[in-house]
Amino acid sequence: MSKVHLYTAGKKAVGSLSLPTEYSQEPNEALIAQAVHVYRDHLHPKTAKAKTRGEVDITGKKIYRRKGTGGARHGARSAPIFVGGGKAHGPKGIKRLIELPQKMRRKALSSALSEKTKNGKVIGVEGLSGLKKTKDAQAFIDSIMSGEKLKSEHPSIVLTLSEKSLGTRRVFTNIKGLQMVPYVDLNAYHVVMGGTLLVDASIFDKPKTKSKSEK
Repeated sequence: MSKVHLYTAGKKAVGSLSLPTEYSQEPNEALIAQAVHVYRDHLHPKTAKAKTRGEVDITGKKIYRRKGTGGARHGARSAPIFVGGGKAHGPKGIKRLIELPQKMRRKALSSALSEKTKNGKVIGVEGLSGLKKTKDAQAFIDSIMSGEKLKSEHPSIVLTLSEKSLGTRRVFTNIKGLQMVPYVDLNAYHVVMGGTLLVDASIFDKPKTKSKSEK
């Protein structure tokens, strides 16, 4: 089980956060690269389509007579070699969606989290509900960056939030370089491309079970 530094909003003391087993797996670099490729492909719809010579809006009249001109034998202005003609081998507008099975997605996320933890780029945070203004949230982020001796001028940060902390998104909205992602939506692409990963400690809180007397 891996442990990372834990920062509490409004407090200077630094604690420790124990992470679950998916943060301490052996990283699979090939699977991470495959997952990132799939997620990047999903960002681009690839719906561009070029018109062929049969689809362009241009006259179908024969350009000139076949013999006696000294020129090549052309049939119509819609040929690809003419300005305004159709495209010979342009995009077809066919979306070939690349999919990644659920087990591979989960394994890729676990590998990315383990790699990030190994490199010291995973930090625990808690007490986010106590932040009421953006300046307080910015001060909290700055204290983390300085405490971890990370580059704070142009930071790249991904903040993963639990369901309990989703109400605090407003105070982090205008912080430059910070991206908020609900933990249930986190994927390998967010982890790999996001720089420092801030993990809300309340994500790992176990739900309380009712005792027999309460049932």
